[in-house]
Amino acid sequence: MNPAALASLVRATAVEVLADRGLDSTVLPESVTVERPRNPEHGDYATNLALQVGKRVGVAPRDLATWLAQALSASDQIDEAQVAGPGFLNVRLAAAAQGGIVVDVETAGAGYGHGTELGGKHINLEFVSANPTGPIHIGGTRWAAVGDALGRVLAARGAQVTREYYFNDAGAQIDRFVQSLIAAVQGEPAPENGYAGAYIADIGAEVLKREPDALSLPPAERDETFRRIGVGLMFDQIKASLHDFGTDFDVFFHEDSLHTSGAVTRVVEQLKESGHLYLKDGAWWLRSTDYGDDKDRVVIKSDGQPAYIAGDIAYFEDKRARGADLCIYMLGADHHGYTARVKAAAAALGDDPNTVEVLLGQLVSLVKDGKPVRMSKRAGTVVTMEDLVEAVGVDAARYALIRSSVDATLEVDLDLLAQRVRANPVFYVQYAHARICRVVENSTKFTMDPAGADLGLLTHEREGTVIRTLGEFPKVVTTAAELREPHRVARYLEELAGALHKWYDDEENLRILPRGDEEVAPVHLARLRLALAVRQVLVNGLEMLGVSAPERM
Repeated sequence: MNPAALASLVRATAVEVLADRGLDSTVLPESVTVERPRNPEHGDYATNLALQVGKRVGVAPRDLATWLAQALSASDQIDEAQVAGPGFLNVRLAAAAQGGIVVDVETAGAGYGHGTELGGKHINLEFVSANPTGPIHIGGTRWAAVGDALGRVLAARGAQVTREYYFNDAGAQIDRFVQSLIAAVQGEPAPENGYAGAYIADIGAEVLKREPDALSLPPAERDETFRRIGVGLMFDQIKASLHDFGTDFDVFFHEDSLHTSGAVTRVVEQLKESGHLYLKDGAWWLRSTDYGDDKDRVVIKSDGQPAYIAGDIAYFEDKRARGADLCIYMLGADHHGYTARVKAAAAALGDDPNTVEVLLGQLVSLVKDGKPVRMSKRAGTVVTMEDLVEAVGVDAARYALIRSSVDATLEVDLDLLAQRVRANPVFYVQYAHARICRVVENSTKFTMDPAGADLGLLTHEREGTVIRTLGEFPKVVTTAAELREPHRVARYLEELAGALHKWYDDEENLRILPRGDEEVAPVHLARLRLALAVRQVLVNGLEMLGVSAPERM
C-alpha cells in the first residue's frame, strides 16, 4: 500500500465513521494528507485529518481520531493505528500491505515516478543562453545541469517540454568579440571591455585558416568575415561542450532573426497602436508600471535603435505563437528585474502574465585544497564548464550542481567530488546502485527466482524503511515538478541510498543472499525482490538528473 492508497483508505474510513454517527462527511477534504513521521517510532505514516475536520462536525478531534483508529485497526492492511496528542493518528501498515509498494515499482518499471498531471501542457524551457563570446562559465554550467534536470522532471510528469537556447548573436558584445579576435591574430592586446584567453587566439587563427585574406579585406568586410566565422566557431564549441555534459536542446533560437525577420518592428508597432508605448524624450517607453513593474522601460531608444527589451517582447510572442502554454526562463541572479519586465510585456500584448515564469540562480564557486578556484586554463578570466568536468567528471559535476536549491549560493568542493567516499553524495548514490548490481550478479550462484516472493516476510524495521522510502518517490517527483526544484530528486536519492546502505550493512540479521551452502529461504527471495525494486528507483531517479547508474564502482 503506497501513501496515496493509504490516504484513500483513511478518507473512505472517515466517511463511514462519520456516517455511522450521523455526522456530515461532506466536510472531508478530497485529498487526505498522509506523511511519514520524523520519528519512525511513531509509526509508518501519520495524518492530521481528525484535527482538520473534528470541530467542523462538532466532535473533539481526539475523539474522531480514536474512532478512526478503531475502524482502521480492523483492516487486514493495517497492523496498528494509534492516537497521539490532540488528535494525530499514527498508522503502521501490515507487512504484506506495505509490500504493495514494491509491486507498484515492479509494475511501473522505468515509468515509476512518472505521471500525467502535466499532460497536454506545452512548456518552453529556456536555459543557459550564454553569450557566444566565450566558453560556458560555471554559472551557466549550473543552469545546464539544473535546466536539463528540470526538463526531465517536467516531462516525467507528462509535460511536452521544448528545451530552448537563446543565441545572443546581436548586440555590442558580439562587436567586442569580433574586435578581440582581430586583435589576437594581429598580435595586439584585447580592446577595452574585450575578451581574452587562449580560446580567442585559437578561434582567430581558425578564421584565418578558413579565410586567409580576411585581414586584408576592407574593414566592414573584414569584421563581417570574423563575425560570421568566429561566432559560428564559438557557438559550435558551446554546443559541443553542452552535449558532452549531457545537455541537449530542441531549439537554438537566434536573437538576430527577431530583427532580420521584422518581428521586433511588428511587435513595437502593435504596442504603439494599442497605446502601451508612449513617446518621451525621443524614446518609446513601455507602460510597464501599469502591470507591476517598478519603472517604465525604454523599448526604442532616442537614436531609433531597439533596446534589449524589444527583442524580449518579440521573443515571448514568438514562443507563444509556437504553442507554448508556459514560458520558463532560467537566468542568473543579476537578472532580478527581468520577471516584472517580461510579465508586463506579456500583459501589454494582451496575454496572461502567468504564462511567464522566471527562475533566478545564485552564484557558484569552486574550492580546491581549501582555496577558491578563480581562473580557467583556457578562458583566463572565469572558471568554465570544461574546468569542472576535467576536475571531477560529468556525473559528479552534474549531480553537485543539481542537488542544491538554485536560490542559494553554491560552493563545490572539487576534492570531495573526486573521492570515492560516502561523504561524496554522487558516489553515495551510485554506490548504492552498484552494490545491488553486485548482489544480483552473486545471486546467480544460487537458484533464486524472486518473482512473486512473499513480501510479507519483510518485517524488519530497516526493510520497512526502505519500502516506505520507495513509496515516496512519485510524490517527490510531483513536488519537484510543481516547485521547479529538481534538487528534491537528488536529495531523495540520497535518502534512499542511505536506507539501502543501512539495510545492506546489517549482514548479521538481514542477509540478502544465503551464506555458503546455506539453502535459499523464502526471506532471501523477498529481500532480493526488494533490492531489485530499489535498483529500479535509483535508476529512474538518476535518469531524471542525467546522471549514470554504474554497475561497478
